[in-house]
Amino acid sequence: MDRFIVISGCSGGGKSTLLSELARRGFATIEEPGRRIVAAELESGGSALPWVDGTAFARRAFQMALADREHAAQLGGWVFFDRSLIDAAAHLLHLPDMPTLATLGGLHPYNRQVFLTPPWPEIFINDRERRHDFDAARDEYDRLLVAYPAAGYEVVVLPMTGVRERADFVLTTLATQGSLARR
Repeated sequence: MDRFIVISGCSGGGKSTLLSELARRGFATIEEPGRRIVAAELESGGSALPWVDGTAFARRAFQMALADREHAAQLGGWVFFDRSLIDAAAHLLHLPDMPTLATLGGLHPYNRQVFLTPPWPEIFINDRERRHDFDAARDEYDRLLVAYPAAGYEVVVLPMTGVRERADFVLTTLATQGSLARR
């Protein structure tokens, strides 16, 4: 879906802040599956947490991302996703029942341009839901730099600027590709 725009990349790189700015500007946004799962698991005492059972966590994130796409199809206009199916799939590729990234990109498409937040140590923080360190976040970013092109997407690395400038960058990049003309 050309109108489904993914914001992904390094944990703690400013994705959620950027999505909040895009929502403030009137765009539909979908919150990151991982944060929703962690919050629910912590509340219920569950174990599908990245630091307890990473495979169960990634499987739940994958299923939630599929459901998010179904929900987003009913929304009008552009929909900005905080992460996507590809993020979860990148953690599950070792499993025998997992489709390839290229297959996923074809079956469940997003806009061909995916925006990645680079590692940015000055804004990285840990919190209740983000317990891994900056090195792990950087490793995650490196995996995604490989995973998205393997799924057929073009990676656009976001500049390390203020949130308004980042939102302008995303919208200008999409306008340049012609995507916003059909908003």
